[in-house]
Amino acid sequence: MGTLCRYGLGTWVEQSVPSPFPYGTAVINLAGCFMAGLLFPIFDRTSIAPELRLAVFTGFLGGFTTFSAYGLQTVVLADARPGLAVLNALVSNVVGLALVWVGINLSRSFL
Repeated sequence: MGTLCRYGLGTWVEQSVPSPFPYGTAVINLAGCFMAGLLFPIFDRTSIAPELRLAVFTGFLGGFTTFSAYGLQTVVLADARPGLAVLNALVSNVVGLALVWVGINLSRSFL
């Protein structure tokens, strides 16, 4: 379901706001982060079955956007281990973007 919602929302946003900026992806990532933040305390403080928690966070939100998992994990980590939260943000963003660049250039070198 998350993947289908991602496709539908992303397509709708991109068609509604034609632009070189990836508004569809941005809206999906922000919506996923909001949903993760909204649902986490509810699931954490109630007797919701672990299977439902897994289905919502890993299944739906994981299919909708993995950015929500990154955002939630980083914020939760910041409460207990702020240094690790900063490390996670740096690794995910700086190293992640660098690896996209490396991958693109490596692929181009073979084409």
